[in-house]
Amino acid sequence: MTASRSVPRRRRQAGFGAIAAIVVLVVLASLAAAVVRFGAVAQTTSAQAVLAARALQAARAGTEWGLYQAFKGSWTTCAGASQTLDLTTDTGFRVTVSCASSVFNEGETSPGVPRTVRLFTIDAVACNGASTCPDNTRATTQGYVERRRQVQAADS
Repeated sequence: MTASRSVPRRRRQAGFGAIAAIVVLVVLASLAAAVVRFGAVAQTTSAQAVLAARALQAARAGTEWGLYQAFKGSWTTCAGASQTLDLTTDTGFRVTVSCASSVFNEGETSPGVPRTVRLFTIDAVACNGASTCPDNTRATTQGYVERRRQVQAADS
């Protein structure tokens, strides 16, 4: 009779697959969170760019309106005149338009008669969500946009 020898059983190693699966899940979750965050930042940046374009157009409308007032309207002398245009229903912006003017002698129209020229400076500041522009108290808040446009024109 032969003695039976028992062969030692090898223990199965378990758990490495579970650890690897957890590491993969953590990496994928981190990647998904980064993608979501980058998407939110891109959306916010795009919205700010649209608001900036609208603000620039509102400021442009303000300078055009100011030039009209200086040449054809009630600001013919333009001595420190200022007015706020409420464009909130159309664009969501208010525009503060101010005007300054200077008179210069520019040669003569005939001997001894000076030719005067008035130089108008129209300044328009457009901003959203404020009663007056510029609004320094809201300048650091999210979503606030402000654009300034200045033009000069002379009557001849």
